[in-house]
Amino acid sequence: MNREQQKSILAIALYAAFADGAKHDREREEIRRIAESLGGEAEGPADLARLYQDVLLKRVSLDAAAAALQDPGERQLAYEMAVCVCDADGRQSEAEQRFLNDLKALLKLDAGQSAAFEREADVMVELSEAAAPAVVAGAAGATAPGPVVAAQPNVTEAELDKTILNFALMNGALELLPQSWASMAIIPLQIKMVYGIGRAHGVQLDQGHIKEFIAAAGVGLTSQYLEQFGRKLLGGLLGKAAGKTFGSIGGAATGMAFSFATTYALGQLAKRYYAGGRVMNTLVLKDTFQTLLGPAKQMQTQYMPQIQQQAGTLDMARVMAMVRGA
Repeated sequence: MNREQQKSILAIALYAAFADGAKHDREREEIRRIAESLGGEAEGPADLARLYQDVLLKRVSLDAAAAALQDPGERQLAYEMAVCVCDADGRQSEAEQRFLNDLKALLKLDAGQSAAFEREADVMVELSEAAAPAVVAGAAGATAPGPVVAAQPNVTEAELDKTILNFALMNGALELLPQSWASMAIIPLQIKMVYGIGRAHGVQLDQGHIKEFIAAAGVGLTSQYLEQFGRKLLGGLLGKAAGKTFGSIGGAATGMAFSFATTYALGQLAKRYYAGGRVMNTLVLKDTFQTLLGPAKQMQTQYMPQIQQQAGTLDMARVMAMVRGA
């Protein structure tokens, strides 16, 4: 896959990110930051900051991006990335469904292959919903997580730290896998981790509160998928795409444990937040997360052998069981 084909796939993913037209300014800014970050890490002439502007201003059309992909595997990969981005914050909106239907036609996809992936994507959305209870209209406590008071956890701090590390190791391993379902499982596992930390502090959370907490920390759901896929694509892990020849886990490991660091820092932030009575405002949450992220990135080198070992043993059944708590 050459650089122009990579850019076409990323352009399609960016179109998917803006398909529903409802992205918050904070999320748009995060997507722009990621485009600049990925462009700085990529070798060669890929100007992803300009690509972001071209997509936003429609100087690059979806038709042109799709037409640049001739290999069936590359077209399938572009569609899978678009589905993941549209699914990042929950069920697809009508606008996102229309976008994906139009994209499927433009890419001239094999119906059986795309349908198989759509079933996998539906499973991952269901897992995300299962990771924490949904809001139940009229249910006691469903719209608020309880009084704001500092709370001692019902487990030791060492046990909480071990749980956070285990989730970080799992998500670091998932990022090293080429399969699209692997990246799709990262957010459900983060939701489950935060839910468990809140519950350990006596706080019953629903999906809405958890997603707001994650977003307030500066970890956008849509932008997180874009960053994961962009790093894989530009780093060569998705070198041949969609079920063909992928880069090796070992070769992809350097600089690829983004999700380990993000998950570990998010878990430590949640531990502080719920222990302190949830009094941090958005600015403090974001600043604290960034402070925690630096050490977490350094830790990934120490834990890389365990991350790689887990990556060699993961399959969808095991990941699904973990999200469901089996």
